[in-house]
Amino acid sequence: MPPAPPASDRWIVLKFGGTSVSRRHRWDTIGRLAQRRAGENDARVLVVVSALSGVTNELTAIADGAADSDVRLLQLEQRHREFAVELGLDPEQVLGERLAALRALGVDPRAGGRDLAWQAELLAQGELLSSSLGAAYLRAAGLDFGWMDARQWLQASLLPNQSPWAQRLSVSCSTSPSEGWSAAFRQQPARMLLTQGFIARHEDGGTAVLGRGGSDTSAAYFGALLGARRVEIWTDVPGMFSANPREVPDARLLTRLDYYEAQEIATTGAKVLHPRSIKPCRDASVPMAILDTERPELPGTSIDGGAATVPGVKAISRRNGIVLVSMEGIGMWQQVGFLADVFARFKKHGLSVDLIGSAETNVTVSLDPSENLVNTDVLAALSADLSEICRVKVIVPCAAITLVGRGMRSLLHKLSDVWATFGRERVHMISQSSNDLNLTFVIDEADADGLLPVLHAALIDSGAMPVEETSVFGPRWREIAHGIRKRDTPWWQGERQRLLAMAAAGTPRYAYHLPTVRARARALKQLSSIDQHYYAIKANSHPAILKLLVQEDFGLECVSLGELQRVFEVIPELSPRRVLFTPSFAPRAEYEHAYGLGVTVTLDNIESLQRWPEVFRGRDLWLRVDLGRGDGHHEKVRTGGKESKFGLPVARVEAFVARARQLGTRVIGLHAHLGSGVETPQHWKQICDELGGIANRIGSVEIIDIGGGLPIPYTADDEPFDLDAWGAGLAEIKAAYPGYRIAIEPGRYLVAEAGALLLSVTQVVEKDGVHRVGLDGGMNALIRPALYDAWHDIVNLSRIDEAAEGVFDIVGPICESSDVFGKRRRLTVATTEADVVLVADAGAYGFTMANAYNLRALPKEEVLDV
Repeated sequence: MPPAPPASDRWIVLKFGGTSVSRRHRWDTIGRLAQRRAGENDARVLVVVSALSGVTNELTAIADGAADSDVRLLQLEQRHREFAVELGLDPEQVLGERLAALRALGVDPRAGGRDLAWQAELLAQGELLSSSLGAAYLRAAGLDFGWMDARQWLQASLLPNQSPWAQRLSVSCSTSPSEGWSAAFRQQPARMLLTQGFIARHEDGGTAVLGRGGSDTSAAYFGALLGARRVEIWTDVPGMFSANPREVPDARLLTRLDYYEAQEIATTGAKVLHPRSIKPCRDASVPMAILDTERPELPGTSIDGGAATVPGVKAISRRNGIVLVSMEGIGMWQQVGFLADVFARFKKHGLSVDLIGSAETNVTVSLDPSENLVNTDVLAALSADLSEICRVKVIVPCAAITLVGRGMRSLLHKLSDVWATFGRERVHMISQSSNDLNLTFVIDEADADGLLPVLHAALIDSGAMPVEETSVFGPRWREIAHGIRKRDTPWWQGERQRLLAMAAAGTPRYAYHLPTVRARARALKQLSSIDQHYYAIKANSHPAILKLLVQEDFGLECVSLGELQRVFEVIPELSPRRVLFTPSFAPRAEYEHAYGLGVTVTLDNIESLQRWPEVFRGRDLWLRVDLGRGDGHHEKVRTGGKESKFGLPVARVEAFVARARQLGTRVIGLHAHLGSGVETPQHWKQICDELGGIANRIGSVEIIDIGGGLPIPYTADDEPFDLDAWGAGLAEIKAAYPGYRIAIEPGRYLVAEAGALLLSVTQVVEKDGVHRVGLDGGMNALIRPALYDAWHDIVNLSRIDEAAEGVFDIVGPICESSDVFGKRRRLTVATTEADVVLVADAGAYGFTMANAYNLRALPKEEVLDV
């Protein structure tokens, strides 16, 4: 590599894509950015541009022999003329020569045979036109911009085994400049230069193009050749994300990556940067950045060799259109040269293999259409050749789902939820890279729909995607694109002194803030689409909470005889009609007792009607159905689908109703609850719609119960549930089924945020570099983290004003490895024995699931009210 040029001659390369050069205000932005970069440390700037948005697609269609090529050429000419006028330029003066060249190519004798050199020259016209427009506009704005033809500076390199097509239409370029090259480039008079991406000089002196992602790669080539300070890829998104933000709104911006992780992410699906563009910069140690033209204030993604090594999954991506070729034959086992024969046939047809899986009698490979010219004819010819040595099966269309990150092998134990999710789909191939940077699953393309959000959430929940590492992970796409509604300031921040006084009387101790419960209840009551409200008392059965919610006109939902007894002990005057009994696999006596009390009973199986006919004869009841799927924040709270014990399968509803009619039993309510912590408002709308259809078939239903499971924001990054959107969706369905009342039965939503668990620090211990804070209560006091991997914010209430700069695992005193409230949590480094620690949002499924394991006492409970 030649020596780096002097600092005063160091370049910054800026690349702008098609959407960034197709509007006048975007060219204004390009000019401002280039001028700003030129003023930084006395730098020179090279701007590399793509064709106007959509132009290359049109030129490709013409190059492919489109029947209406003449019309397309005229439309392209008109579009560029109109844009010149929009820019305040004289079209003929600025573009006359370029447009004449475009017209000439349309009638070129080589067009009939689709000569490859002709195609390359035609495809190059988009960049030549856009760069001519841009340079003229920027000069007219008074900026010191020069224009240059990239074909004078980028030389195509012909590689071994390349097809003639690739040698002209998908070339690579040299990144080792001669001394003459560097000296000549430095002689460019303008401080800022504008040139084209995508195009280069063929060895015959004609035009070659770089193929897909050519403009990104051109910028990288120029950056490497110039030993640039930085190559900046300016586009219409803020950078690389942990998933495609169009599919996963909670995808995180990746603020800094090393070259190798960025290469894997780009290769396996991220469209924001072409993977070919990274190697030239990596080899020349030139940092890269991906930045947003419309939001230049965002940090974007930095890619360089100095990025911190952070183990964990950085991104999950999906590639569609994958072709699998399965080759099978007993004769391949231990046959010397078999693979060589196989891959010789792929080479013959110009196909590059992506993934490889092998067994004793089978070899399966994948072909990525983004890197191959894969069509029916090519596959047929390949299959014919391969059939000479093995049985061939082509599987299409497939999707490749890839996890990218350092240390994939060490993360396998954290991927149980990911494995379980793929276990429900048909997996054709699993491939782990030899460089330990990716893990890929190939499934049917249809099965991939909707999968990425589920997998992305599972990676975060398991800790496999370390989003708390701020050196890598930035804000969520949802936050960048739309902003997020922040959760209210937690009530306990204003009640610190009262809580510390409570803790002084002994911990563990729960504190419940009744104003928060009241506020949540009234928010639900304001929704006109809900006719009947129940509170699921299994979340928290404290007498003060039960009384408050009854006063707010909520009914109470119970799942056991003990809960029924608690309700009528606390509120003896409560009408039984306001109590709903929804047990699971309860004994016969509990159903008998419930009917004796006069409460509404729910049943979810036909066997009880068959075995205990006298219990249900002549009664009214609600029927809980299983809609065939589960949902929720963790597999252990998903209460639908074949694996769940809850609900009557929809296929058996008719049999249930027939048996009920034999007994004179009326099904007056229909109920479904598929899981807890569901964040999508559409979930309940869909449930309501499906239940409405079933209710119509039953004929006697009066009320539809869509269950509970409304989520709360457990972390500062979580967005509060959108009640308005939820209610509006239900109102639409209610209008479609006006004959039914709608009921809900939330628990967590009403009480979780109202509760805090107070604990005292027992010990602070360091072991092999891991610092742990021990508390006087653990999974005996709050089992959710151990049972569901649930997140609860944890603060040192005694030292809340001190900076939380220490990183600790927060553990309890129970003799179980799972007795962990949270890992790598931030507390003040001064945390010490007897400090009071608060575990937030513990009002739901806290005390009601507490236990005396290890013979530790149950927590105390206290109530705060205004």
